Amino acid sequence: MLGKRIMALDYGSKTIGVAISDALQITAQGIETLQTNEAIKDFKIKRIKELVKEYDVEQIIVGLPKNMDNSIGFRGEATLNFVEILKNKIKSVEITLQDERLTTMGAERVLLEADISRKKRKQVIDKMAAVLILQTYLDTKK
Repeated sequence: MLGKRIMALDYGSKTIGVAISDALQITAQGIETLQTNEAIKDFKIKRIKELVKEYDVEQIIVGLPKNMDNSIGFRGEATLNFVEILKNKIKSVEITLQDERLTTMGAERVLLEADISRKKRKQVIDKMAAVLILQTYLDTKK
C-alpha cells in the first residue's frame, strides 16, 4: 500500500508555488502556482485544502525565507503569519517550516540552464522553488 504524500509551499505576496511528493516520499513534482493577494488576505486556503484532499497529504512543508545571517526579515515574518493562518484553517495535517535560503536563486539557475524563456521562467519559478524546498526536505529525511 502506498503512503501519504507531502506538500511543499513556496509562499510569496503574489503567488504560492506548490509541489507534491510521490506516494513513496522520494521525489517532488511541481503541480501548480496559485495567484494570491497578500494585501487583501487572499491566501488561497480553499485551494490548498482541495489539494491536501486530492493528493492525500499528511504534511505541508512551507519554505521560510531567512536572511543569510539566519535572521527573519519582512518576507519571513509574512511567511510566519501565513503559516499561522494555515495552521488555524487546516488542522488535519502537520505543518512544518523549512529553511529556503537560495531556493529561488537555485530554481532560476535550473530554468536558465534549461534555456527556458524569461516569460516562461516567471510563470514557473515559484513552482520550481517549491520543488526544491520539498526535495531538500525529502533528502534530509533519508
